[in-house]
Amino acid sequence: MTWWRNLISGHSNDPSGGADYYQEGIELLSVEKYHDALTSFRLALRESPNDTDVLQQIAVTYTHIGMTDEAVRTYRRVLELKPTASGAHYGLAFLLLQRGNKEEGVSHLEAFLEHPPEIPEAQRHVAHARQTLADLAGRGRAVAEPPSERD
Repeated sequence: MTWWRNLISGHSNDPSGGADYYQEGIELLSVEKYHDALTSFRLALRESPNDTDVLQQIAVTYTHIGMTDEAVRTYRRVLELKPTASGAHYGLAFLLLQRGNKEEGVSHLEAFLEHPPEIPEAQRHVAHARQTLADLAGRGRAVAEPPSERD
């Protein structure tokens, strides 16, 4: 881990003199090293306290390690800073639905669908949000888990 190597050696591998803690967090998250990823994201947040991308990744990480109260608070902070942050609406929606807060969960799913991400990788999340809304409105089935990052 870059932050650990830098701490021990007293220098950075980054030619600009700074570590890219955000990218390191992304890499750690992708290999399910959630606590290490959280540390890297927190270091990135120290460098840029209102960075909504970093905050969203912290919320995702909190969700993976079962710290759902913290994830909800972090998603809400993202939405204070950037009300159209689709990822925060999506993540918050499913956390709220899991808690039984259908009305607010639906509201966040609808907000997500108003400004969905336009990258191809996000289409499975868009489809999942639409299906969840349809299930909640029509058949009343239990809400399915959102697709994992590896799907």
